[in-house]
Amino acid sequence: MSKIKVMSENLANKIAAGEVVEKCASVVKELVENSIDAGATSVKVDLYDGGLKEIKVTDDGSGMESEDALLSFQRHATSKLVREDDLFFINTLGFRGEALPSIASVSEVDLITCASDVGTHIHIKGGKLEINEPADARKGTVISISNLFYNTPARLKYLKSEQYELANTTSFIEKLALSYPDIKFELTNNDKTVVKTSGSGNLLKTIHEIYGLNVSSKMIEVKGSTDDYDMEGFICKPEVLKSNRNHMITIVNGRIVRNNDLNRAINDAYYTYKPDIKFPIVVLKFETDPTLIDVNIHPTKQDIKLSKTNELYNMIVDTIKDKLYKELLIPNALREEAVEINLPNTMVKNEIVEEKVQEQDVEEKKANYQTELDFSVQEEDAQYETSNDKDLIINPELKKLVLYPVGLALGTYIIAQNEEGVYLIDQHAAQERINYDKYLKALKEQVTSTVAPLFPINIELNASDYLTIKEHMDVLLGMGFVVEEFGYNTYTIKEHPTWLKEGWEEESIHKIFDSIIKIGNRFDRVKFNEHIAITLACKMSIKANTRISTEAQEEILRELVNTDNPYNCPHGRPTIIKFSVYDLEKMFKRAMN
Repeated sequence: MSKIKVMSENLANKIAAGEVVEKCASVVKELVENSIDAGATSVKVDLYDGGLKEIKVTDDGSGMESEDALLSFQRHATSKLVREDDLFFINTLGFRGEALPSIASVSEVDLITCASDVGTHIHIKGGKLEINEPADARKGTVISISNLFYNTPARLKYLKSEQYELANTTSFIEKLALSYPDIKFELTNNDKTVVKTSGSGNLLKTIHEIYGLNVSSKMIEVKGSTDDYDMEGFICKPEVLKSNRNHMITIVNGRIVRNNDLNRAINDAYYTYKPDIKFPIVVLKFETDPTLIDVNIHPTKQDIKLSKTNELYNMIVDTIKDKLYKELLIPNALREEAVEINLPNTMVKNEIVEEKVQEQDVEEKKANYQTELDFSVQEEDAQYETSNDKDLIINPELKKLVLYPVGLALGTYIIAQNEEGVYLIDQHAAQERINYDKYLKALKEQVTSTVAPLFPINIELNASDYLTIKEHMDVLLGMGFVVEEFGYNTYTIKEHPTWLKEGWEEESIHKIFDSIIKIGNRFDRVKFNEHIAITLACKMSIKANTRISTEAQEEILRELVNTDNPYNCPHGRPTIIKFSVYDLEKMFKRAMN
């Protein structure tokens, strides 16, 4: 008797549901993506108990005829793929035809849809059809999912709390709204609005509706392209960072994706503008030929493979770096006061929203305190302009900034002023940036001047480290070192570059050796140079709680404004913070508004 049998369609659907439907947010994702593929301009998602009790999605899309509505619950039934070749030209969010039958097999589904004069009402429980009847004619689709995983207890017990499921769904809807700013989205939980966007088609306005003014006013528009990819969207200034990558939103051909290559490129572009443990808020859209991507590698279709990743990586890094370089990134010291935003169609806040919406009195600041070098945030709320070239101040202009030191606070912060306001400069972070630029420039020099120490410097290592250094001896020679083997597992330094800080030569050489050993076989000269420059700059800079003279303060300020990135130390910490004249007058109640 044969042991192998063909499983029933219902059992196959339940197995597929284990891949496609992981939580409430997975159900919302599949249903809302169907709405978008149907051409909806308005999508409303109603949750009850975070989706644990019921999920209802209402759209104004094309709807379905009675025959198609019933067929849509059969596995692999889809209108988006007909031939094998279509798999290489996918322009829709869904295409497998697995979502609806998988969801229907582990829940109760109630569907009302209409594409013409007569609607269709279908009710399915646990994969079995219970109702199929005519319904009222309303263009679009309303689908309700209740009792999720009621017939699969093993999956049911792994659903989390209401707040957890709601937070996941909220995060997805927010990202989807940013992917499609021309579609009006609304998410409610127990009849209370959580997310609401206007569908204006303006991405910056949608960012405002999702994140609030405190974030949207600190976004920078970016555009870039290669022969195969077009990129556009917004990136945040380094003063607006998050503790995880969840807000690095990448959209490829309208699909929200998680791709390590894209995330790495974005993160690398912010190198030295932020700490390694912090991540930027970005919304970047990429358009490319469908044949250059493969979305059919994971059941959720959120992980994709990209072709020509090197060109794409370089374009992302160069575009973002160029924009950050041209923007004035000195943060204002004062946080804006939190107030309610009364704009039409903006989101309504609730307890799961991560940050409060904040707003400041921009108009008065403009009227009374705007000058040529006004570093404060400026935005016309009603216009949501995506770029404002007249407010763009690039580094050549910043180099004209003259700061006069007037004291040292806590032995750490230089107090400086000019006609624009008062500045606090972290002396260690500032000199670290200055030294970083000097070391990086020296490491890139083709010809390096060297000097012989009075006594040769001996570096003793263990056997494995000794062999690693020997493998990368060309790196040391290229930097200007004259190195010879000396005894057992020991190297002697006969000459070294002149840019090593006097009195710190041996310690610096140890740092360079340690960096070569740490990188090992993954050696990359560009990253090595940056790592060495950062390490040496940190060790050779003035420490906190160190009193320095006024002349030394003046030299730091003068050299800082002439660096490529005077706003951050190489580790991404800010070097300078400003208290504008308006900030000070407001604190001391000279300005009462």
